[in-house]
Amino acid sequence: MRATDANGTVMHAELDLEGSTIFLSTPAGYVGSRRHRESCEIERGMHENAWVIDGLFVEVRDAEAHHARAAGAGATILREPEEPGIGYRIYTAEDLEGHRWMFGERLPE
Repeated sequence: MRATDANGTVMHAELDLEGSTIFLSTPAGYVGSRRHRESCEIERGMHENAWVIDGLFVEVRDAEAHHARAAGAGATILREPEEPGIGYRIYTAEDLEGHRWMFGERLPE
């Protein structure tokens, strides 16, 4: 299900993932992270650090394959896959609005 406004902005969407529903929405007047950092020093400072996320951490089964698909589709990759000592192999990407996403594969103990 998806509902858009007159400009084509998705105001509400429902995604089905293996029987789970993910709800997305865009509030009226929303200013994305990328646009906000143009006028906000704090926002700019946060985005100078690739470890700061304002989005989600998503666990994936194969971080290398996930990264390859994302990069191949044109995603903005901020940090290549690495093992930073937190029990996951992770990489960071930025979406079209400037939100950061970390994707990580749990490492064997």
